[in-house]
Amino acid sequence: MKAKGLKTFVLLWAMMTLTPWAIGAEGKNELDANAIGNAAGTEATTKANGVVRIGWSRTEVPVIIDGLQLPPAAGLGSWAAFKALPSGGVMVMGDTVVFEDEITPAMDAAFAHGLEITSLHNHFVFDRPPAYFMHIGGHGKNAEKLAEGVKAMWDAIKAVRKERPMPAERSAGEAPKITGEYDVAALEKILGGKGSLNGEVLKFTFGRTASMHGTSFDATMGLATWVAFSGNVDRAVVDGDFAMTADEVQPVMHALRDAGIHIVALHNHMIGETPPYFFLHYWGKGDPQELARGLKAALDTQR
Repeated sequence: MKAKGLKTFVLLWAMMTLTPWAIGAEGKNELDANAIGNAAGTEATTKANGVVRIGWSRTEVPVIIDGLQLPPAAGLGSWAAFKALPSGGVMVMGDTVVFEDEITPAMDAAFAHGLEITSLHNHFVFDRPPAYFMHIGGHGKNAEKLAEGVKAMWDAIKAVRKERPMPAERSAGEAPKITGEYDVAALEKILGGKGSLNGEVLKFTFGRTASMHGTSFDATMGLATWVAFSGNVDRAVVDGDFAMTADEVQPVMHALRDAGIHIVALHNHMIGETPPYFFLHYWGKGDPQELARGLKAALDTQR
């Protein structure tokens, strides 16, 4: 075989044996639904446009919404969708139903497998137990690896429910006694900001700026990262908000989880601002200075 013919043969062979996608008759990347389904541990289906989807219905926990038990098909389903990219890679996006004690295990599993959390919020009100929705995203060269990440998330949720059939109503650890006494100087040094005491709550605010309607605005209009400690000098809970540009979202989330601080919501507060901002709400419990160090690590990831 001539060199040119051999080169063409090798190229065609490589193109046809790529997994989990191959080049179809029209030259488009086609995902292998069987490979994705096997990696995810569930059935996968291919849509007319080539998107491969997997799903999981949350039937094991009855959810009462506004006095009635909602059928899972009415909005309590988890799913992930995979689409081949022109470059030869694959993207995934999806939504997973999580109860309160499942949020952190599912998120940690997603991060451990290279997935991104793109939103965390509620879809209902008057729901018991409260149901939340964790939206995911990701991309890579291998659809199976992405599917394994989704499976890891879902397996983490199932492990929680195997240990405890019904969702817990609070996190582990005792609640601190709120005295309003803190080592303010130490916390200010760690966080690099000035704290203000409002009754028994010590608060820090770190302003951001953006523009909208032809004018700039800042923390006075609600565009700020803030931290609130409630407790005492030895033990406290901390809650607050991180205001983040799009490229800051994942680094902030990873830093908070590395510090053991729980992420309880991720969404937007505004529409039309430049640059667009996203807001993350969090909850932590423990030694105030250790919590402050975790928060400072997250602050340091921001510009």
